[in-house]
Amino acid sequence: MKQRMRRATRGRVAALATVGLMLAAGFGAGAAPVQAADTNLVVNGGFEEGLVNWFVNNGNAADGAQLSATSDAYSGSSAAIVTSRTTTGSGPMQDLSGKVQAGQAYALTARIKYENPNGPATKQFFATMHYGGGTYTNLVSVTATKGQWAQFNGTFTIPTGQSVSTARLFFETPWTATPSTDPDLHLMDFKLDDVSVVGAAPPAPASKTIEVVGKLPGEHNPLIGHKFGADGFGLVHDGRVYMYMTNDTQGYAPDPVTGVSPGINYGNINQITVISSEDLVNWTDHGEIQVAGPNGVAPFTGNSWAPGITKKVVNGVEKFFLYYANGGGSSNVITGASPLGPWTSERTSTLIDGRTPGAEAVAWKFDPAPFVDDDGQPYLIFGGGPAATSMPPAERFNNPKNIRSIELGDDMVSTEGSAAVVDAPVAFEAGHVFKREGKYYFSYSSHFGGNDFGGNQQPLPGYPGGGQIGYMISDSPMSWPKEAYAGVLFPNQSQFFGSGTGGNNHQSVFEFEGKYYFTYHAPTLNKRINGNTTQGYRSPHIQELSFNADGTIQQVVGTYAGVDQVRNFDPYRVFEAETFGWSKGVATTKVDGSSPQFGGAAPNLVVRDIDNGDWTALSSVNFGDNGAQSVTAKVRALATGAQIQVRLDDVNGPVVSTIPVDTPSGQWAEVTAELEGVTGVHDVYFTYTGPAGADLFEIDSWAFAAATGQPELPVTVTAETRCVGGKAYLAVQARNDHDAPVGIALETSYGQRSFTAVAAGANAYQSFNTRAASVPAGSATVRVTGAIGGQDVTTVRTVQYPASTCGG
Repeated sequence: MKQRMRRATRGRVAALATVGLMLAAGFGAGAAPVQAADTNLVVNGGFEEGLVNWFVNNGNAADGAQLSATSDAYSGSSAAIVTSRTTTGSGPMQDLSGKVQAGQAYALTARIKYENPNGPATKQFFATMHYGGGTYTNLVSVTATKGQWAQFNGTFTIPTGQSVSTARLFFETPWTATPSTDPDLHLMDFKLDDVSVVGAAPPAPASKTIEVVGKLPGEHNPLIGHKFGADGFGLVHDGRVYMYMTNDTQGYAPDPVTGVSPGINYGNINQITVISSEDLVNWTDHGEIQVAGPNGVAPFTGNSWAPGITKKVVNGVEKFFLYYANGGGSSNVITGASPLGPWTSERTSTLIDGRTPGAEAVAWKFDPAPFVDDDGQPYLIFGGGPAATSMPPAERFNNPKNIRSIELGDDMVSTEGSAAVVDAPVAFEAGHVFKREGKYYFSYSSHFGGNDFGGNQQPLPGYPGGGQIGYMISDSPMSWPKEAYAGVLFPNQSQFFGSGTGGNNHQSVFEFEGKYYFTYHAPTLNKRINGNTTQGYRSPHIQELSFNADGTIQQVVGTYAGVDQVRNFDPYRVFEAETFGWSKGVATTKVDGSSPQFGGAAPNLVVRDIDNGDWTALSSVNFGDNGAQSVTAKVRALATGAQIQVRLDDVNGPVVSTIPVDTPSGQWAEVTAELEGVTGVHDVYFTYTGPAGADLFEIDSWAFAAATGQPELPVTVTAETRCVGGKAYLAVQARNDHDAPVGIALETSYGQRSFTAVAAGANAYQSFNTRAASVPAGSATVRVTGAIGGQDVTTVRTVQYPASTCGG
């Protein structure tokens, strides 16, 4: 196995490491590695599904090519052809991250052909693995004859010490720094077909589900107990607070026996986690944004840490701009149409990096925090890390000048002018700006000393200690002299949460309904999982921020109690099941389709990994004086005999409803149960029971129906699917069993139809064309309006229909 050092474009460092054995092309197929199981790790290796799972290698900023499907295949009907190559490494690539394992051996085969008239008579090609950064390893090679299909056929072993968090397989010609000097020799078009990598499939990933109660009932910190999240940044929009966080859960892998995970690996994190709330206690999980990495919104970046977000109207359109750290060397931004996306990248290179004017002396060009002033002018705070060695030791410690403020362009994805120095005392990272009553506030995390900050030094009187949140007050977001320092806003979190919860911190401040709130993180959930030990997995917290008469900030005290719930929860609507005040033993996952609560532009999550004894809960649900009549859950049954119990005020509280989950296995359906005696404000617990050791069901949404106190109109409702011309139709019928005419509205996912004055005993009927050959199970809603004893009455009925597939 040959591993080479490539010359890197700006910002990339080439690396050379010890590697394992490679057996070159021509190795007999009978010598397949002993460890390899009969598992092909490559998807669509024959390109029969077009280019699905394939893309052009983009590991280097100079890489570029056009990848297309061609009918000139070695076998089958399709192959891939790569043209317009800009570098020798510009070839077809597939991401095998998470599939290959260090220490394992694999057999690689593929077919390749080139036909360039001016090309050489023979040409060597490589199958190469990119392990991230500058680490490239040639796995198997072949020398092809022009115009003929050649076969890669060899084995390779991934060294035991090789990190495989990134493992991307691609095909290329031998590397040279200047291929454009002879493109016929170095940059010829070529075709690829029948790619396979056969070896031991990776073991099933360790369950990330957190089985303990990480957020205790009655407590409001940490904000969530079913996953981690760090560096929280709050955004207020349309009556909700959205929290964007570094996805600490991405690398969490607890041992199945001990329950203890290896320490956090920040280098693996390339997603941003999003949660939101309208009351600061019940939080909805919106999942993760795949920001960086080969399949990310901005694939030219490798990491996404420490997000910061803001919104601004640009060219008459409101947009959302999510900034993030691309590791320590640069920062970037992606653009959203809403707080939940969809997300796009308006840039093809990082926003903040070594080219940014005024940032040359900043060691870590990360932790970007946006701020839009009242006049619409946007700014970005960024930076951190070791102080410049040219400074005297005492100054390196006390005034490291390692953070910057810069103006953003009106487009929010460019900078203007030169970055200004933020002379924050004992500064380390995590800069953030907010404005209150005409004054600008800058908060930041302080460093821990050491050689990077001048060695054995002492802070000046009043300056922050290690790992504290200091702050400054200024009259301008671009002017932060050391004299603007105002004190310590928040001591180190270990002062409040004890052993194992120390380390640096990251904060933001947002205003919500007239109050200011301070976000920070602490490994409190990690501590509850493992006792007094933690592995660095952090959780979001919020505390209220209070000010003195002179505008200075009252020092924040970290508590598990957290903040007050700003309003009671409204149950009379369809809302996401992954909205938790508290939870035990469940996880969430994205599924296809639109969000029941937030619409088609938002990702749809469901609650999963529900076992016997698990539960979820909502805080302070207001059922009103008349109370609730029923509760409906959209579920996907996975086991027989499972049910949901609705309890009040405690996980062992009185059961006010039992919902049997007896719908067809594996299909989404709605189940409804009546409620008794549920009025006023209560915490609501959904407890889950069923066969031990089985996944019981998944839940997509909840909805409570209010008790109306009205009589009901009698109606008989049916719904069934039919096939006409190979297409599925949904037939819905409602019979008026009242003794007077009524209005009837039929509502489905495929359309609506209203009827007026439907006579007694008559039917309202409509066959809705689904325009599809198959439909999933679902429900139709029928609304009946009429009068009983002179009183206007509306009765709502929901009817289920099964999934259906029409042959053709």
